[in-house]
Amino acid sequence: METRKAAVLGAGRWRSLPPVPSPVTGEVEARLIALACSTPPKGHARWSLRLLEKHVALAEDIPDLDHSTIGRVLKKRNCALT
Repeated sequence: METRKAAVLGAGRWRSLPPVPSPVTGEVEARLIALACSTPPKGHARWSLRLLEKHVALAEDIPDLDHSTIGRVLKKRNCALT
């Protein structure tokens, strides 16, 4: 038990940076929030994460983001899709 505990607690090798840089920068967050706060396209009452994902894919200046990534960004900034 002691060796396992030491292995778990003593493995203090923390990486300083994530292995892959995030595609979400401050500018991308701002553009995404601005898009989510704008009026939804015709035929839709409100934005959904999948709809935002489709519109982000069409925008040339925003990298392609998954709907779950878009949801995390909006949740981080307390933006509700209403």
